[in-house]
Amino acid sequence: MKLKDKKVLVAGSGKSGISAADLLKKIGAGVIIYDGNVNLDKEEVLAKLQNRESVEVILGELPMEVINNIDLMVLSPGIAIDAPFVNTVREAEVPIWGEVELAYVVGRGKLAAITGTNGKTTTTALVGEILAAYYEDVDVVGNIGTPYTQTAFDSKDNTVTVAEISSFQLETIHTFKPDVSAILNITPDHLNRHYTMECYTNVKMDITKNQSEEAPVILNYEDEILRKYAPKLHNKIIWFSSKQELDEGIYLEGKNIIYAQGGNKRIITTTEDTTLVGIHNTENIMAAIGIAMNMGVPADIIKDAIRKFKAVEHRIEYVDTIDDVIYYNDSKGTNTDASIKAIQAMSRPTVLIAGGYDKKVSFDDWAKELDGKIKCLVLLGETSEQIADTVKKYGYDGIIFTKSLEEAVQVSYEKSEPGDAVLLSPACASWDMFDCYEQRGDMFKELVKKLKK
Repeated sequence: MKLKDKKVLVAGSGKSGISAADLLKKIGAGVIIYDGNVNLDKEEVLAKLQNRESVEVILGELPMEVINNIDLMVLSPGIAIDAPFVNTVREAEVPIWGEVELAYVVGRGKLAAITGTNGKTTTTALVGEILAAYYEDVDVVGNIGTPYTQTAFDSKDNTVTVAEISSFQLETIHTFKPDVSAILNITPDHLNRHYTMECYTNVKMDITKNQSEEAPVILNYEDEILRKYAPKLHNKIIWFSSKQELDEGIYLEGKNIIYAQGGNKRIITTTEDTTLVGIHNTENIMAAIGIAMNMGVPADIIKDAIRKFKAVEHRIEYVDTIDDVIYYNDSKGTNTDASIKAIQAMSRPTVLIAGGYDKKVSFDDWAKELDGKIKCLVLLGETSEQIADTVKKYGYDGIIFTKSLEEAVQVSYEKSEPGDAVLLSPACASWDMFDCYEQRGDMFKELVKKLKK
């Protein structure tokens, strides 16, 4: 679709929606911003735009006459694809794109796209660092923080884009076609949005759907769901494994990370030559190696970039050591599998702060990880009671309920002893008490700093 002079409705006035509206204005489309929140101020919405000229803002109900007069709707990822107004737009046979589809259609250059339940941000950031060490023009975008639509207009034929792509964003792609894709793992998450694991898995696998047979997809061999779904894919599969030696692919042998290809095996790096901790991060590194090698980056550049890379903020992030107690911020551990990986990475007796927004998932597998690792479980948020009931089923009763993060940090300080760790790894989203996981993590770090005063 040629977008110049088209009338486009942008649904959502948050960061993604505003960035999409800005991009549409740059390419000459007419823009209407719609948000169902009647309490918003239209002038404040318009003030976020780079160019507000002729942009209309609609709040509350979306009139049918507007739907009948638009050529396209761009849907922000935070809006469910089965929301009533979205169904109405669909029934009117108006095309519905996501912001990622819009950015892809406008953008130029090469694209590496990464999805998975956990590890996306670390892997995306690492791939971005590796590619930036080799290519002149690299953009790191998507769920990692910078909307893809923010960089697409200025991209060139020599631009290399690395995109972290969520399941919400994959729901609304049509022609989106990465040169290299990666699916890191698939574990239960966002079932309040996707309803079933089958639906959630299919959406994740859609990152590959437009790729050619020659285009690589990097997959985790240790993920049972990926092994099951792999035969359905038509692309070139490159496995990575933390437990198995592979004839083709990337695998861990002792401390060495090896790339086997065409009968040749070469050591790319070692687990000692990185600051990232935990087997999950070793898997992230292997995925990044697979992506970078297939984006044409030489092995020596990859090794050097991995050595220099620092852990991303809010993912098992070292905060401080107070009275020989180490404090870690894993606010990005917004689901049980991510939190399990953080717990497994702890080498000290640990006081764990957990709980938050209810995404309608089970905590059973997570609860099984506490015994022998977690000396005290400090709970807060909507899921506190559910988590407590679950861990008690498995014989764990070292539970303390708190009403705020401030109280949780203070209790953790009091319950910890020299040689312990305090880990914020909620296993839940932050939306019951915070705007985002970053806000939760930042507050945790500030509260830890205050303990020293």
